[in-house]
Amino acid sequence: MKARGDPSLPFSSAQWEDGRSHETSRQQSSGAMDDLSALGWDAFFERSFAPLRADGLSPARIVREEKGQYLVYDAQGEVVADVTGKYRHEAGTRGDFPAVGDWVAIRRLVGQDGAQIHARLPRKSQFSRKVALARTEEQVIAANIDTVFLVTGLDQEFSLRRIERYVTAMCRSRAQPVIVLNKIDLCSDVASRKAQLEAVAPGIPVLPVSALESERLDVIWELMQVGRTVAFIGSSGVGKSTIINRLLGVERQKTGEASSAVGKGRHITTRRELILIPDRGMLVDTPGLRELQLWGDEQELDDAFEDIAALAVRCRFRDCRHLEEPGCAVRAALADGALDEGRLKGYLKMKKELRRLALRQHQLQRQTEKAERRKAALRSPESDD
Repeated sequence: MKARGDPSLPFSSAQWEDGRSHETSRQQSSGAMDDLSALGWDAFFERSFAPLRADGLSPARIVREEKGQYLVYDAQGEVVADVTGKYRHEAGTRGDFPAVGDWVAIRRLVGQDGAQIHARLPRKSQFSRKVALARTEEQVIAANIDTVFLVTGLDQEFSLRRIERYVTAMCRSRAQPVIVLNKIDLCSDVASRKAQLEAVAPGIPVLPVSALESERLDVIWELMQVGRTVAFIGSSGVGKSTIINRLLGVERQKTGEASSAVGKGRHITTRRELILIPDRGMLVDTPGLRELQLWGDEQELDDAFEDIAALAVRCRFRDCRHLEEPGCAVRAALADGALDEGRLKGYLKMKKELRRLALRQHQLQRQTEKAERRKAALRSPESDD
């Protein structure tokens, strides 16, 4: 694997926590920010930003979020920023707030270290999920990414059903999906595993690698380009941070030794972060996801399960549930072995999950509209009579 050189690290956690940046760090960051196109700025964002520029605001990209504050890059370097009170008040949902990778409009504070975020620009892509537990909210894991690498390990935790769930979320993201099959040193039949993945993720590249062997990561390195952003996602302990350290050429992301009991590395990464690599674009490291609840609709599920969707249009009944209905082409394919039973069960489980989500979203929308009507009635002149 080619020598990477030191990645540009214009800040550190300690610098952020004590509110100071070293002069050398400022110089590095200023040089890196001279051309915002290196950060992914393009005509799409410029068109959206034109009215904001007229208001004296400047573009910046979200690098990290912690406790309601954001570290951002702009043309002058890095700066810690907060959303304005107006932004906070007008944000309808959690998904409206900035996420790592977002482009925002900021104004630096005069005579102070800091800035305020006045607006978030429209996103080109986003990888998101439903927040955990019973809340019906979207959590954006990474925004404005060009390629999303799903890292999965060839150990005891290898699961086609889990991968199908990730593939569904990746298809919705509008980013180019790639599956990274890590830990090939632990598997005696990599070709078989790769074939299984290609069957449940048709058309998506599958890259067998070993994070312990740098030269095997060249296939990932070649997909990274200046001005483009990649994100690494996956369950805890699959080796995302180890791969990133190899790509960077330094031990930047903390890693843990694998547990011999479960064959998984210990979960170390605790927050999402955008990392700039000179001459090679940007990458987003994300904490391992213990669960991935879907956020989307049934059409996006069918996009990830094109084989089942193609069979469904041949069912006798348009609203066929693919359970016991007569004339079900999906059940027929299952009976003759053309469709895997586990794949169908996973599809039906996610379909049911998305229908519950749609119902809950509809209920919340009605509640919101009702509350708005009440507010409008209280504000009307007639309410004073």
